[in-house]
Amino acid sequence: MFSFRGCGGRVAASFTKQQFPLPRLSSDSAASRTPHFDVIVIGGGHAGTEAATAAARCGSRTLLLTHRVDTIGQMSCNPSFGGIGKGHLMREVDALDGLCSRICDQSGVHYKVLNRCKGPAVWGLRAQIDRKLYKQNMQKEILSTPLLTVQEGAVEDLILTEPEPEHTGKCRVSGVVLVDGSTVYSESVILTTGTFLRGMIVIGLEMHPAGRLGDQPSIGLAQTLEKLGFVVGRLKTGTPPRIAKESINFSILNKQTPDNPSLPFSFMNETVWIKPEDQLPCYLTHTSPRVDEIVLKNLHLNSHVKETIRGPRYCPSIESKVLRFPNRQHQVWLEPEGMDSDLIYPQGLSMTLPAELQEKMITCIRGLEKAKVIQPGKEDHRGLSYSHCYGVQYDYLDPRQITPSLETHLVQRLFFAGQINGTTGYEEAAAQGVIAGINASLRVNRKPPFVVSRTEGYIGVLIDDLTTLGTSEPYRMFTSRVEFRLSLRPDNADSRLTLRGYKEAGCVSQQRYERAHWMKSSLEEGISVLKSIEFSSSKWKNLIPEASISTSRSLPVRALDVLKYEEVDMDSLAKAVPEPLKKYTKCRELAERLKIEATYESVLFHQLQEIKEVQRDEALQLPKDLDYLTVRDVSLSHEVREKLHFSRPQTIGAASRIPGVTPAAIINLLRFVKTTQQRQATDQYLHDTDRLQEREL
Repeated sequence: MFSFRGCGGRVAASFTKQQFPLPRLSSDSAASRTPHFDVIVIGGGHAGTEAATAAARCGSRTLLLTHRVDTIGQMSCNPSFGGIGKGHLMREVDALDGLCSRICDQSGVHYKVLNRCKGPAVWGLRAQIDRKLYKQNMQKEILSTPLLTVQEGAVEDLILTEPEPEHTGKCRVSGVVLVDGSTVYSESVILTTGTFLRGMIVIGLEMHPAGRLGDQPSIGLAQTLEKLGFVVGRLKTGTPPRIAKESINFSILNKQTPDNPSLPFSFMNETVWIKPEDQLPCYLTHTSPRVDEIVLKNLHLNSHVKETIRGPRYCPSIESKVLRFPNRQHQVWLEPEGMDSDLIYPQGLSMTLPAELQEKMITCIRGLEKAKVIQPGKEDHRGLSYSHCYGVQYDYLDPRQITPSLETHLVQRLFFAGQINGTTGYEEAAAQGVIAGINASLRVNRKPPFVVSRTEGYIGVLIDDLTTLGTSEPYRMFTSRVEFRLSLRPDNADSRLTLRGYKEAGCVSQQRYERAHWMKSSLEEGISVLKSIEFSSSKWKNLIPEASISTSRSLPVRALDVLKYEEVDMDSLAKAVPEPLKKYTKCRELAERLKIEATYESVLFHQLQEIKEVQRDEALQLPKDLDYLTVRDVSLSHEVREKLHFSRPQTIGAASRIPGVTPAAIINLLRFVKTTQQRQATDQYLHDTDRLQEREL
C-alpha cells in the first residue's frame, strides 16, 4: 500500500491534467492493527451527511470524518431549502430515504410552493429554515444512525493499492491518512469536500486560506488528487451580509406569507412541525441606482469579481448582476434566519466588497436605510458568530472523470459528491450524496451500481449532465434541464424511486417501502375505477353544475376526464358518485395525486413513448474497458476519440449527449456495439455447444 503524503508542492494551472509516476506499491502489515470500515465519508456537509447515512442504511459500517462535529448540519449560505427544480431533488432524496426533507419538515419557519401559477409538474417546494433547529435535528439524526461512526479529523492523503483487474482504473483506494499521521482503512471512500479543497476566503482585496469562515482548507488532499492525474478546476461562490432585524423598516416592503396549508417535503409526513399562522413572513425589496454606482466605482477594490474564476450564473453576486445587467433593479428577499434569531438574510446581495462599502451599499436599498450589518466577531444571543459577507474560491474536479454511480474512472472505489463535482446548492449536494453512499456500499458488496437515468429522475439529469457535459461554472438544477418533466414530478418521486431503492439498493426502510407500495397500488386502482365510470355529458353537468362541461358531446364521458376540469376535484366527484369514489378522498395526498394523474393523462401517454425510445439507447451498453484511442473496429475521428476517452460514457445514449461527438460517430459506435454483442452471443453459443457435446461423450 502507499500514499501520496509528502510528495511535493502544488502543480499549478487550472484545468490542466498532469501525469505523475505512482510510488512503488508495497504491503502494509499495520493494516490489520488499524481501524477498518466498509465506507469512509470525508466531509460533514449536505453531501457528506446524506452519503454517510445512505451507506449505513445499506448495511455498511461507515465512518464520517469531519473537521468539527458541531458543524454537521450547518447551513453555510442561505437559510432555505428547495425551490424550482431543487424541490424535485429533495423529493427524490426523500424517496430514497434521505435526510434533508424530513429535517426540513422539522425545522422550517416559512413553507411555500413556488410556480403555483403553472402546472404541478414544475411546482417548486421551498422553505425558509431555522439554522439552529436544522443543525440540532440533523446532528441528532446523524449521531443516532446505526452502523455510522462520526469522528473529528482532517484527511491529508489517500491510501492506495493495486487495482482490481476486472475494473478500470490505475489503482484502488483502501483508506485515508489523517493530518496527525494516523491511518484508517476502508473498502470504499467518498469525498464530499465542499469548498475546502485549497479554499480561499476573499473580502475586498484581502484573501485568507479557509474552506469556510473559521475552518482550515484541505491542501494535502487537493495535491494528492492532482498528482493522481485528476483534472482540477477552480470555482467561486459567496454569501451576503447578515442584517439586524430591528434595524429594518418592514412596513414599507412587500410582505410574503407562507402557504396555508403548508406542504411537507417528505412523503412520510402529512404536515410540517409548525402551523401556518405561527410561521414567519419574508419581505421583498429592490436595489437602487445608487447600488450600481457603488459597485462600478469600487471594482478596483474587489479581487473576487476581477478574477477569471467562474462564479454561479444563477445565484450571482450583486457585483456580477450590476456588470451583466446594468441599469436594472434587482430583487432582494429579506429572509428570517430562525424563530428566535435577530438576523435577516438578504437573499440576492452576495458580495465581496470591503466591509465599509458593504454597509454603505446596504443603506441604499429601500427599507434598509438604517440597517445595521452584524460586525465581524460579534455573536447573536445564541452564541453564533457572523461577519460581513465574503467570497470563497476553491478547487473542483471535472465531473466527466466520474461514472453515473459517482465512482471515479482513475481510482477504483473512490467516489465524489457535492461541490467537488462543480455543483452549487444544498439540494444538488444532497442528491449526489445519497447516490454516492448507496453505490459505495454496493461496491463493497460487489453488487451492480444503482444508477438513476434521465428518464427516471432529476437526480439522473443532474448526474448525466455532469458526467457527459462537465461544467465550467457552478451547476444548478432547473426544471428546464429536464426533458421529461411532465413524468418526473414532485408528487410521484416515491413511485419512481422508492421501490427501486428498496429492492436494488436496500437503502429504504420497510415502513417507507410499504407506504410507497400502498400509494402506487391505490393510484393504479383509483385510475382504473375513474376510467370505468361513464355518464353522458348532460348527466355529469347535472351532477357537478360548477364544472364547465359541454353538454353537446355525444359519447359517454369518463370520470377521469371530468376530473381534468379545473373546477373538479376528488371531493366533488365523490359527492356526485359516492360509490365507489368516496374511499379515495379519505387520504388527502391520494386524492390530490389522482387529480394530477388525470390532468396529465393524455400528454403522459405520448411522453412515455419518447421515454421508451431513450431507454432503448440507454440499454445499449458500451464496454467499460474500451480503449477509444486505439480501438480499430470503429471509425472515429481523433477529436471524438479524445472526448470519449475522457468522459468514458457507459451507454450509447450518454455518448450521444457529449458535445462534439457527431451523429456519424454515434452511428459507427452503434454498429460496433451491435457487432460486438452478436460476436459475444455467437461465442457463447459455440462455448455452450462444445460443453454439451463433451457431456454427451
